[in-house]
Amino acid sequence: MKIGVVGAGALGLYYGAKLQRAGEDVKFLLRRDYEAVSRHGLQVYSSDGDFHLPILQGFRQAQEMGTVDLVLVGLKTFANHRLVELVQPLVGRHTAILTLQNGLGNEELLAAAFGPERILGGIAFLCCNRGEPGVVHHLGEGRISLGEFAGGRLERAVRLAALFQQAGVPCSAVADLRKARWEKLVWNVPFNGLCALTGKDVTELLQHSPSREEVAALMREVIAGGNAQGLSEPIGGEAFIEKMIQATEKMDHYRPSMMLDRLEGRPLELEAIYGVPLLKAAERGVTMPRVSLLRALLDLGESAKGGARADGLLAETGTPSTH
Repeated sequence: MKIGVVGAGALGLYYGAKLQRAGEDVKFLLRRDYEAVSRHGLQVYSSDGDFHLPILQGFRQAQEMGTVDLVLVGLKTFANHRLVELVQPLVGRHTAILTLQNGLGNEELLAAAFGPERILGGIAFLCCNRGEPGVVHHLGEGRISLGEFAGGRLERAVRLAALFQQAGVPCSAVADLRKARWEKLVWNVPFNGLCALTGKDVTELLQHSPSREEVAALMREVIAGGNAQGLSEPIGGEAFIEKMIQATEKMDHYRPSMMLDRLEGRPLELEAIYGVPLLKAAERGVTMPRVSLLRALLDLGESAKGGARADGLLAETGTPSTH
């Protein structure tokens, strides 16, 4: 299968490398890593076993890549104002588009431009960071849940899940993509936001009793917002929260992507992870005051970074850690 990766940060490079290693024809839209990858290929240090790809098909411009069968989107959502422009040159008559981006609203943006029948969404549970140019560090996890944006056609999602499975990536097809998105927000909202705001990693948060309680309280709000969306079945309550917290306790001193973005001076993905979910919940009569406050505090200073910084990062950023 011909696959084009748009947003070749940690997530895009890792999954693209796994697919290429399994024999797929993968092309990468690169920026920061272009020179290093052109000279030395890509080095992946992984908890599942290190590997090196001596040759990658890297491109500086999307127009150079040609049409593909599948576009894999790992672009940071703060650069979504360029998303359609970057994807367009890769789209042929039968091209499918799978976005593995964070938060809500990404499938809608792509569906408006390319038609809902082309669009799939995926939720990536990946602990992965970028190192020096041409190097990716996979720290753990990696599984993907993916589904059709428009519903139906589960067979295509099943085929794509099998493609990832053959590449050594645990992957499953889901019938209710919206539910899967909100379930991931149950983790993303508290841990990404609180770690970015406090500078503390997930272990430090959970070892501090008041912070641990705040994590759970934020999760309850997100679950209430999600369960108001007419999901196929509700997201579990306290049992689901405990499951999320127990899973996070195994991530030894893990630093989520938004924390790294703040530490490295990148914009934060506030709209997709906080803004759109808050709006969706409000439309169904659900308020999320803790989530709203966290979003407001994270927004402090963000406007000063400006759009030009996002433009400069858009072709090189995927998700530097848990997605």
